[in-house]
Amino acid sequence: MRIEQIYTGCLAQGAYYIESEGEVAIIDPLRETAPYIDRAKKDNASIKYILETHFHADFVSGHVDLAKKTGATIVYGPTASPKFDCHIVKDGEEVKIGKVTIKVLHTPGHTTESTTYLLKDENGKDHAIFSGDTLFLGDVGRPDLAQKAAHMTQEELAGMLFDSLRNKIMPLADDVIVYPAHGAGSACGKNMMKETVDTLGNQKKMNYALRIDMTKEEFVKEVTDGLLPPPAYFPENVRLNKEGYESIDKVMSKGLQALSPEEFEVAANETGALILDTRSAQIFAKGFIPNSINIGIDGSFAPWVGALILGVDQPLLIVAAEGREQEVIARLARVGYDNSIGFLKGGLQAWVDAGKEVDTIESITADEYAKRIKNENVKVIDVRKPTEFSAEHVNGAINLPLDFINEYLAEFPKEERFYMHCASGYRSMVAASILRARGWNNFVEVSGGVKALCEAGIPMTDYICPTTLQK
Repeated sequence: MRIEQIYTGCLAQGAYYIESEGEVAIIDPLRETAPYIDRAKKDNASIKYILETHFHADFVSGHVDLAKKTGATIVYGPTASPKFDCHIVKDGEEVKIGKVTIKVLHTPGHTTESTTYLLKDENGKDHAIFSGDTLFLGDVGRPDLAQKAAHMTQEELAGMLFDSLRNKIMPLADDVIVYPAHGAGSACGKNMMKETVDTLGNQKKMNYALRIDMTKEEFVKEVTDGLLPPPAYFPENVRLNKEGYESIDKVMSKGLQALSPEEFEVAANETGALILDTRSAQIFAKGFIPNSINIGIDGSFAPWVGALILGVDQPLLIVAAEGREQEVIARLARVGYDNSIGFLKGGLQAWVDAGKEVDTIESITADEYAKRIKNENVKVIDVRKPTEFSAEHVNGAINLPLDFINEYLAEFPKEERFYMHCASGYRSMVAASILRARGWNNFVEVSGGVKALCEAGIPMTDYICPTTLQK
């Protein structure tokens, strides 16, 4: 028996490869199918099952494409009703690959079809659970994502989750390994650990949601407390996972159309495409195509695209660092943004060489900011999450989180000059690009974020520099 966790940091997502005697089960695969097919070929094995723990909201699964390419059977838990061929398993049902058995544990709560897969070794001993979004390390799945489809409140779903954990998972032995679908950074939970594998025994000791003496009422209150609204793209990803989608091969072929500056400009004008510049923040600031939106590929790229670009069908034209175009288009497809229609051949330099107009954003260091505040009465806007802001922030700063910039847009001053920062400079440049595209000009982005501001001696609440910063 061989188990591999295939972890993708951008989405904080874990897919799984299980092989025994030449037969393979893939759990919760990402959109690109090649890594799983190539891995099975390396083992001279065939993919027999594609096991889905639930209808994912934060990414588009590779289940449909992978099944078409391999002939594997897609498996969903009880109550699932997808619009493609698959096997809907019953609670307690078992499937076999080689000498090992995978038992179905229906664990509703995160969603009604949520299922945990219990792996038994060739001797029939419980070895591991693949818990999807039912049980994370340090947390459990949020119960508010499926309430509309389930015609239930988040409190009712949380009650179901409490029963699932107590009746199906907590009775398992302490040495059972827990393989969750997500880790820290995912929007599917709120308090996940950085680790991606643990024992159930350790989770019983430290996971607040698995306290033995916890009542259902206490569980519901704690699990639903402090939930932020989910990103806008979540329902669209659920729909794609239920209904199916265009082949990843077609998506990549369409997106990898290399366009000259003239062709790029014509495409932007004729299609209404959004220009997505995926270069790093500081490189973007020095020069970009007017009205471009900057979301850097070297950050939490896909989740920010999903949170900020409304509608997965939005046509996109890509500006990327040379050689990274394919990576950009693949990562967009992971969250359902399949309508990339080409990229700028030769990058921004080709645009400049063609004599096309460029724009810039004023970005300064924290040290320069410290000099300016001595002579200016400055307004500071912090675009981090409310939890980060409440932990520590620049004295007098205003919190307008990037997550909800489309809702907060009118609160950014248009006439009064302001300075803007985040934790590292990634999110503040995203915000800066959105504001510039919407007509804001009288602002300055402060690079380096909170840590740099602390080091520059800027007065902070409590005067304690944070030790962990989100990008």
